[in-house]
Amino acid sequence: MTSGRRRRQQQPKGSGAKAPKPPPRSSQGAWAHRTPPQERGGPPRDGAVAAAGGDPRLKAAPELFFPPCDRAGLRESRSGARFARAVTVGAERLAGRAGEAMSPVALMLGLKTLWVLAFSSLSNTLAVNNSGRWWGIINVASSTNLLTDSKNVQLVLDPSLQLLSRKQRKLIRQNPGILHSISSGLQSAIKECKWQFRNRRWNCPTMPGPNIFGKIVNRGCRETAFIFAITSAGVTHSVARSCSEGSIESCTCDYRRRGPGGPDWHWGGCSDNVDFGRVFGREFVDSNEKGRDLRFLMNLHNNEAGRLTVFTEMRQECKCHGMSGSCTVKTCWMRLPTFRTVGDFLKDRFDGASRVIYGNKGSNRASRVELHHLEPENPAHKPPSPHDLVYFEKSPNFCTYSGKTGTAGTAGRSCNSSSPALDGCELLCCGRGYRTRTQQVTERCNCTFHWCCHVSCLNCTNMQVLHECL
Repeated sequence: MTSGRRRRQQQPKGSGAKAPKPPPRSSQGAWAHRTPPQERGGPPRDGAVAAAGGDPRLKAAPELFFPPCDRAGLRESRSGARFARAVTVGAERLAGRAGEAMSPVALMLGLKTLWVLAFSSLSNTLAVNNSGRWWGIINVASSTNLLTDSKNVQLVLDPSLQLLSRKQRKLIRQNPGILHSISSGLQSAIKECKWQFRNRRWNCPTMPGPNIFGKIVNRGCRETAFIFAITSAGVTHSVARSCSEGSIESCTCDYRRRGPGGPDWHWGGCSDNVDFGRVFGREFVDSNEKGRDLRFLMNLHNNEAGRLTVFTEMRQECKCHGMSGSCTVKTCWMRLPTFRTVGDFLKDRFDGASRVIYGNKGSNRASRVELHHLEPENPAHKPPSPHDLVYFEKSPNFCTYSGKTGTAGTAGRSCNSSSPALDGCELLCCGRGYRTRTQQVTERCNCTFHWCCHVSCLNCTNMQVLHECL
């Protein structure tokens, strides 16, 4: 009774006041008259945002979507795992602040943005890491990790084969004996790369482990273009030579050239099977390239440029036949070029490499019909030919050590004090100067051949002057 009396006292009888009626509903069942979002403190609608130029709360507190520490972490993250952890932290902060100042719509937009960035970063990281993973099998085909079963098929036991994709392992099983050729071609490519850049600031450094060439392959610079081209050429060259030597069971010499080839010579002998090497190299090397971005197009183009160099540098060799070497008839065949010739050609292409951009022909994505579409960055330049090397990023500074780019610098490198070229101390040392030291060197000299069969030499000691960059 007391509580009921109190409630009746709150409504005076003679005042005529009535409880306010709710506003009428619209045909959609919602309230026809609502308080504007700006007045009730909620986030404005899309029209209000467009009219006001954005939500003022988001401008005043952008950390609701991307907290400052998380944004810094995202910028510094270079691996997919670190990026995913940063995104997870950002998502947790978004969820924690959702009840404080964020509406459900803003929360969903923030979470969606973070995970889109995470997915794109992980995709790019995987694409970069997959490119060139097969280089890690350079030492896999050694005599210590091969067995032979009852059918004389080589079985590889080295765990480094896990670096290969399923398609690459299938190609190795289908072509017994080809693993040695791949490893030999990769070793030749690394040796040639070091020779061609022995006097440059970047001297093609390598390291043990699966990432042979280091972090430089994660960039789109000239050096990366040469690495992909020379390794692809090395596989093609080695496989083609192994076919003519009979080291691979699934291929032999190229016998397609038969019969007379000219008035005084005819085709014969055993031509190197460069066509098989080129086809296998394309199937094996390019299978690791995934994606549709500029890096994907660049790697495919440079891989094909290396294979095409081996193919176009094939030369004709002949042997004379006749009485007393009269060479009345010649037998000719096609022979692979020396790999030094391939390296010299690709080095010239490196010096004249073309900087390219992604060609979209008026759309945001490349046409599916013409996927391999690269355009020169400078419209005045001609498009790159299939023989040219292409890149899209400026080379890093190789003068000093950088853990970020994986460059070792030129400190301690030997230089030529009297040379004005790239191997000179002024250019190679990047203007830091150099130090000079002398060392005693013992060499064999005054060698004499004695019949039969012995060579005797003397040991000569000389003082050698060396210059090293500071």
